[in-house]
Amino acid sequence: MSQPSQQPNFDVRGAVDLSSLNRPSAPPPGTPGGAPEAGGYVVDVTEETFPQLVQDSTQYPVVVLLWIPTDQANAQLGTELGAIAEEFGGRFLLGRVDAQTYPQIAAAFQVESVPTVVAIVGGQPVPLFQGAAAGDQVRAVLQQVLQIAEGNGVTGRAPAQGAPNPDAEAAPEPEPELPPLHQEAFDAIERDDLEAAVAAYQKAIKQDPRDHLAAAGLAQVGLLRRTRDLDLQATREAAAARPTDLAAQLDVADMDMLGGKVEDAFGRLLDLLPGASAEDKETLRLRLVDYFEILGPTDPRVGKARQLLAINLY
Repeated sequence: MSQPSQQPNFDVRGAVDLSSLNRPSAPPPGTPGGAPEAGGYVVDVTEETFPQLVQDSTQYPVVVLLWIPTDQANAQLGTELGAIAEEFGGRFLLGRVDAQTYPQIAAAFQVESVPTVVAIVGGQPVPLFQGAAAGDQVRAVLQQVLQIAEGNGVTGRAPAQGAPNPDAEAAPEPEPELPPLHQEAFDAIERDDLEAAVAAYQKAIKQDPRDHLAAAGLAQVGLLRRTRDLDLQATREAAAARPTDLAAQLDVADMDMLGGKVEDAFGRLLDLLPGASAEDKETLRLRLVDYFEILGPTDPRVGKARQLLAINLY
């Protein structure tokens, strides 16, 4: 066998007349006594799929069997090659071409008799053999094909037909339906009707006080309402100018939470607790509890902040 040439060498010179074959027949593939159906690492090639097969040969070796599926000798070789393709587990893909149905493909390989076996490596044809061959001989020839492929940098593995493509993005799972009141609140947020969202979440909590998702949603909407009209720069300047002004510190903590700066928000409010009045402590506690609801009990930052809150309250 020769190395693949640098340019494609398929030459479609016209159909080859293979209709004169008069040998023992075999049942069609997939029926008792016939060759197996395509599947696994075996594909049936058509004129439409042939260009893609050539393109695929730049990723992994392709072995093409040009045959007449209902001829007994062809069917036997097809069965043998299919078993070897499965045995090699994707180191090459076997493409079967019905030379009578697709004579133009047979002509591209300059086939004069069937069965004929040709490899395609890197888009280039590599003639292998014609006629029947013993299994060991076939394996030896295919090992040479794999060596040629490796020498040309074609080292991928063919995907099993019907198997999911590992490179393809997984289809996203459909999101579960929200409970009616949660959906009502979500829709209200979408149209920027935060008051309606609060009412829906409050109704959900009234129906089920253990509805933690509704409590978290209510806290989130509360944060959105409080920060809707705040300007970040002006809020920070006000907090810096009035470090003992509780309202100013709560505003900047809200802006930090909204911006994802959770530790800054927690730290700012926890630092105010030691010298705060009882009334201010309660205000700070309620705001921190809102933040805890938003993040959820499994967030490690919540556990640490709860401990510090307890220490500073009691």
